[in-house]
Amino acid sequence: MNNLIMRKVDVTGNYRPLVSEKMVCTVTISAPPTNVGNVFFKGDDGSDVPWLPSEWHGLVRVNLADIQVKGTVGDVVTIVGGTW
Repeated sequence: MNNLIMRKVDVTGNYRPLVSEKMVCTVTISAPPTNVGNVFFKGDDGSDVPWLPSEWHGLVRVNLADIQVKGTVGDVVTIVGGTW
């Protein structure tokens, strides 16, 4: 069964996963241009990977629960895709 995924995730000052439970999907994740600061994704080596406002990337068959983000309170990350 294919499911559409459309979410807005509020970022906080501490790392947290994009979703709380395992969700494997193909998505485009973006940091909207309205964000005031960079959004930081936790790299596979633990480093901060900054995404600028307006930056986006397509990811194929990833578990959103494994992706952690932090940033400026009030900024967001959007997720659009599906489980196909």
